[in-house]
Amino acid sequence: MKDQILLPETGYYKANLHCHTTFSDGKLTPEEVKRLYQERGYSIIAFTEHEQYSWRRELDDENFLALAAYEVSLTEEETPEKDWPRLKTYHLNLYDTDPAKNREQKEASPHPGTPYEDLEGLNRYIQEMNELGFLVCYNHPYWSLQTCADYEGLRGLFAMEIYNHSSEVDGMDGFHPQSYDEMLRAGQRLAALATDDNHNYYPPHHPMCDARGGYVQIAAEKLEYQSVISALRAGRFYWSMGPELRGVFLKDGVLSVNTSPVQRIFVIQEGRDSYKAMGNPGESLTHAEFPLTGKEGWFRIMVRDHSGLYAGTNAYFVDEL
Repeated sequence: MKDQILLPETGYYKANLHCHTTFSDGKLTPEEVKRLYQERGYSIIAFTEHEQYSWRRELDDENFLALAAYEVSLTEEETPEKDWPRLKTYHLNLYDTDPAKNREQKEASPHPGTPYEDLEGLNRYIQEMNELGFLVCYNHPYWSLQTCADYEGLRGLFAMEIYNHSSEVDGMDGFHPQSYDEMLRAGQRLAALATDDNHNYYPPHHPMCDARGGYVQIAAEKLEYQSVISALRAGRFYWSMGPELRGVFLKDGVLSVNTSPVQRIFVIQEGRDSYKAMGNPGESLTHAEFPLTGKEGWFRIMVRDHSGLYAGTNAYFVDEL
């Protein structure tokens, strides 16, 4: 493993990569969503309206960037014995890497168009969307009533949601690190996102508000479309519910992690072992170092603060370091 910066100390843009507005089933307009999020330091929003491609480039300015995107679903067929609350469903977010290319095809909002049970057909769709220029993310597995048997066979994914704030508000089932680890242990090499999936049915200070709870910090060189996409493709970002990662480094085989004040810093691995640093009650950690053996397979950092909020990295694969 060579000496390298896995995540920089500074230079991040805060982003919500799952958002709904009045153009689908959200309550706020895109303009209202932009104002709401900028109050909390957000610079990027992917507007992922249901089943319809959306690029709100009219909102762009020197401090804000809208990513072109949409969300598609593929749901089991309803029967007299099984209705919507018990139907399994795939939800995928599609992020456009270059809205100037294949514009007509993208604006047609291509849908999987295959039965729920046809995983091969769904994978063909994902491949087609990759070729069309989309990064594809698998959303909220727990809310979707799915198990590893449903999602471990997906192919061509850029990322999956490790945290979905709307699901957490709706059913306390928004955080699912086990699902991410299951995908990794099944051989998948994909990133992890924390998102809101906000619909804003409740005002900002209401306990049921589903906005501004899950986000990613993207280490892009500048707030421009292709710079942000390049950072996403390269995995130069981390996910969070609140804690900050303030630099992750590899030097002489030692992994160094800097954070905002947290209670725990863990390095989750492919196997059941983990490296860990934990503060005594009332104490905080802001730094930890972990010698690596090269036998970790993959590892990912996860921290928890004193409020029980988490943040973490994508998985890093030893054979790529």
